[in-house]
Amino acid sequence: MKTAIIISDTHGNRTAVGKLQPLFKECDYIFHLGDVLSDVGAFRAEFQDKLKLVNGNCDLFKTGSDELVIEIEGVKIFATHGHLYSAKTTLYRLAERADELGCNIVLYGHTHIAREDEIAGIKLINPGNMTSYTPNSYAYLTVNGDKAVAKIVNV
Repeated sequence: MKTAIIISDTHGNRTAVGKLQPLFKECDYIFHLGDVLSDVGAFRAEFQDKLKLVNGNCDLFKTGSDELVIEIEGVKIFATHGHLYSAKTTLYRLAERADELGCNIVLYGHTHIAREDEIAGIKLINPGNMTSYTPNSYAYLTVNGDKAVAKIVNV
């Protein structure tokens, strides 16, 4: 069994990100889905092997990639910020891209709205945001064999 903490759209709220540090220590993967990737800078050295970063539309210094595909215990995951796929207006383009890549799960941000959806058998997970001006949330993902379960956690 593997676990992942998924955050997105931190927009400079390093205090909120710092509160998750105990969880970062316990999990196997940490995904930051863009919009101020530098917010994990204080933890980058400690968690370098766990960190999976994708660029957002507000990331001026591109330290991640625009798309990331990772396989965890046989489950293929497509991670992206979402702005390149019109995530604010439709989720179908994200699901289509995941299908093209052979992925079962999409992790995306950009909308600041935490939600889970399923389209054509593909699970789409948005952890919400960790900004200083809205309620914060992240996603906790557990992968065990070919099963994956996500939980949106309000902070």
